Amino acid sequence: MKSKIKVDFFHDVVCSWCYVISPRLRKLAEELSLDVHHHAFALSATKEDMVQMFGSRSKAKKVILGHWQQCAKVEDQKRINVEGMRQKNFEYPTSLPGLLGCKAAQKQAGDKGHWDYFDAVQRAHLSENRNIADSEVLISLAVELGLDVERFKEDCQDPELQKEIMQDQQLAQKLGIQAVPTLVINDRWILSGAQPLDVLRSQIQQIQMS
Repeated sequence: MKSKIKVDFFHDVVCSWCYVISPRLRKLAEELSLDVHHHAFALSATKEDMVQMFGSRSKAKKVILGHWQQCAKVEDQKRINVEGMRQKNFEYPTSLPGLLGCKAAQKQAGDKGHWDYFDAVQRAHLSENRNIADSEVLISLAVELGLDVERFKEDCQDPELQKEIMQDQQLAQKLGIQAVPTLVINDRWILSGAQPLDVLRSQIQQIQMS
């Protein structure tokens, strides 16, 4: 019997393309018995990062919602609510709070917990248009997933989690990863972008047979 295929999934909670690929990867994880590990890749960790990248947070929102529109055209289920987010008056959220929440969930429930929390944050962000930079929103998602909320809140403040996010970023840099979503298969093959389900399946199966 062949060993499980290892997949390192690099993603960001504010990445609309990650919202497209995550359910595809979940399907393949079950179908092909993949061993999926999760890594943070902060596109705009802080307000300063976002302003440096886009010029202002209002410009950032305009550009990013353009990406949402493109993602909405290719997602398998219609979940991305572009107009809903356009009408919200809070500033477009940064990556770090949600990524810390994912790491805190992982401390309690491993990679599965990370993935479940990641998907919940993305749903809150892209479908429900909630402010995922708001700690109360992030805590409510922990409650929804049945996590120990007091532990979750303490872990989100743990400086070690920020170190883990930096380590993920360093690993991505070492691997030459410059954007998300990116999948690294068996520490060797790199698959970039929100590729269609059939294409992903074919690529992973080819690696599995090699």
